[in-house]
Amino acid sequence: MKLEFIKEPRLLFAKGEHICPRRGISAYGVFDKTQETRRSEIYVGGVGSSECMEMLHAWLDRCKVGIDAPVDTKQENLKLPSCGFNKNEGFGADIRFSGDLARPIKNSDIKRIVGISSRTERIEAAIDLYFENAKFLAQNRHVDVIVCVMPEELFRVISTEERGGDEVLGDEADDKELNFRRALKARSMPLGKPIQLIRQVNLDETQSAGQQDDATKAWNFCTALYYKSGPTIPWKLEQENSRTTSCAVGIAFYRSRDRQSLCTSLAQIFDELGNGLILRGTPVNIDKDDRVPRLSHEQAYDLITAALDEYRVALRTFPARLVVHKTSNFTEDEIAGIEGAAQDARIDSVDFITIMDSKLRLFRDGNYPPFRGTLARVEQDRLLLYSRGSVWYYQTYPGLYVPQPIELRVRKSEESPILVAKEVLGLTKMNWNNTQFDGKYPVTLGCARKVGEIMKYLGESDTPQIRYGFYM
Repeated sequence: MKLEFIKEPRLLFAKGEHICPRRGISAYGVFDKTQETRRSEIYVGGVGSSECMEMLHAWLDRCKVGIDAPVDTKQENLKLPSCGFNKNEGFGADIRFSGDLARPIKNSDIKRIVGISSRTERIEAAIDLYFENAKFLAQNRHVDVIVCVMPEELFRVISTEERGGDEVLGDEADDKELNFRRALKARSMPLGKPIQLIRQVNLDETQSAGQQDDATKAWNFCTALYYKSGPTIPWKLEQENSRTTSCAVGIAFYRSRDRQSLCTSLAQIFDELGNGLILRGTPVNIDKDDRVPRLSHEQAYDLITAALDEYRVALRTFPARLVVHKTSNFTEDEIAGIEGAAQDARIDSVDFITIMDSKLRLFRDGNYPPFRGTLARVEQDRLLLYSRGSVWYYQTYPGLYVPQPIELRVRKSEESPILVAKEVLGLTKMNWNNTQFDGKYPVTLGCARKVGEIMKYLGESDTPQIRYGFYM
């Protein structure tokens, strides 16, 4: 076994570069800040109780001017003060929110829903209530994002318990249980306005046990809000000018909520600017012996052709290289179909990379886990990558659980395995829902899984949005 270390990938911002999204935005501004076509005002709509709307207004006012880091912090790089969300600071845009953009819901309606005995009926009633008010804002007010604030008494009776432990790919434990967040986002998709959900307790200035500090909450909230507000680019990966253009595609699968229908394929493609496109494929067959969903030759060809067509429309050219990520081993039919689509688009190079959770662990001296970026070559084309672990820049391990490395299986590639691992590590930093840069999975697969969680609430005749901001 050979061990190597990959340096932390650097990110580009408007006027500089850094490894940390928070430092980069504070010091250099969001990447698209210098573009003349970007909007300098973001209109936020709000849905929630009257008290929740007052708290949202106060929270947005705090975000506008910035929030100090905790006084007692020992990791200054991990817990930074949030920069202001205004024209003169990092995000380079002003937040617009007023009573006219708020849609208060009645306390009596909340109590009525809380009193419903059936859990499923409670969640369905809550979805109806928030959707109708979000629909009013989308159709009658100029809003870019709609923030839905959940009162604690309602949240307690409709929330779905999240699985503890480190994040894993392909977790479908709650398929049959109606999930408020996912179902509301799916139902609101035709409105054309992304939804941001937040609990009332997270808007309270009084810190509760187990919560993030306000500066960290502001960083994540503001970055997600900025990304959801439109085709924006908070940051992008540094690229070597000498390298050819490439795009990464993630292929994942999800089941219907009743687990009775066939799996449906899902692809997510990202271009050089970090823009994501969501595509839904056709149902696929499952082998009764191993239960692993696979694409047919035709399905693989059609899915990649559609993704490359979207890329061509966006950038007016095809990439020179295509990188395909998948959570299971590639079949010969899948490879042939993907290569056929690439050849028709005159793409010279196609990489096939399987990315999955690994049961193997590495240990280092002391109490801390291996550093993020630690790479172990088990075999020539089989590698273990610690995308989560101790972070030198943070001077700590910022996780709560023993980190699990991911396994990279390079099925076919014109590039070296080391370069493939570097690209995967870089793509773990392209999730704009979290400004802590130690994400576990590349955005191609991590986000594809999140998208699938919401896709399963869409009907076959429903048209999914192609922008990732609608699924965050």
